[in-house]
Amino acid sequence: MTKTIFITGGAGFIGSHVVRLFVNKYSDYRIVNIDKLTYAGNLENLKDIENAPNYIFEKADIVNTEQINNLFAKYNPDGVIHLAAESHVDRSISNPTEFIFTNIVGTVNLLNAARNCWKGNSEGKRFYHISTDEVYGSLGNEGFFTEETAYDPKSPYSAAKASSDHLVRAYNHTFGLPAVISNCSNNYGPNHFPEKLIPLAINNIKNMKPIPIYGKGENVRDWLFVLDHARAIDIIFHKGRTGETYNIGGNNEWTNIALIKKLCEVMDKKLDRKPGTSASLITFVQDRAGHDLRYAIDSTKLMTELGWKPSLKFEEGLEKTVDWYLENEEWLDNVVSGGYQKYYEDMYGK
Repeated sequence: MTKTIFITGGAGFIGSHVVRLFVNKYSDYRIVNIDKLTYAGNLENLKDIENAPNYIFEKADIVNTEQINNLFAKYNPDGVIHLAAESHVDRSISNPTEFIFTNIVGTVNLLNAARNCWKGNSEGKRFYHISTDEVYGSLGNEGFFTEETAYDPKSPYSAAKASSDHLVRAYNHTFGLPAVISNCSNNYGPNHFPEKLIPLAINNIKNMKPIPIYGKGENVRDWLFVLDHARAIDIIFHKGRTGETYNIGGNNEWTNIALIKKLCEVMDKKLDRKPGTSASLITFVQDRAGHDLRYAIDSTKLMTELGWKPSLKFEEGLEKTVDWYLENEEWLDNVVSGGYQKYYEDMYGK
């Protein structure tokens, strides 16, 4: 094996797609998936590659300093792709402390371990921190987030991620840790935990349950297909400039209500239902506290410097996503019921 790469949060939504891409694409890399297996971590996402000769899973909590130091001593990694995070805004509002520990303390533990491991020999090493566009705050009807946009986080989640971004930059500046950061827009696609808007709506439509929409559904998000994000992570990890930040967006803005209405049309067609059946399930609920109006990413730097661009239009990606959920009902049922956790608890413990 020429390189050992740690991928934290590799059993999660985005992480599992990154793990699969690296395991399949780089047979000479040893890929170590480090995941705590919280509710959002699901090793069923990786059953197709779990026996690959270059893949290793380690159940560990990035907040546990001893566990992380032991893993660095055991594997002496050449790179870290850091995706592990608490990421659901609603949960950050109800329990901010958990987000502080995982997103800030956990990141510091990884930074310290990498710094100690690579001290005096950082040639060819890389610490890649994946973050969110939410650190930039909220946009009005015009404009886009760029890499120079001032940070203005509005939720406990985005504040914790902003803090971790600043710490990564500080370790790069102060200690010379070879680090790079990316900030991405909303991801969608296969294996997404069904507390998030698109998979939640797909599951509720399938079961003829109400589709909850915050406020009037006027909030705007830029949507990025998760496999396109994984490709961007691959490119940035290998070719991005140390100390730089790269924004990753889908150039794909939709209001929540327009997105859900489009999804309802697709679901009616796929389920052979009368047009309008799914849309009748739309239910407006009290708006989220401090709900940001609009996010929109300018990915020009990533496109011009590193040659990345989205591969799918949103309508194509949405159809692929719906098809995946309808073809993988057992996966969805296991997640909704919690059955996926019971299986892996028997293997790895709680």
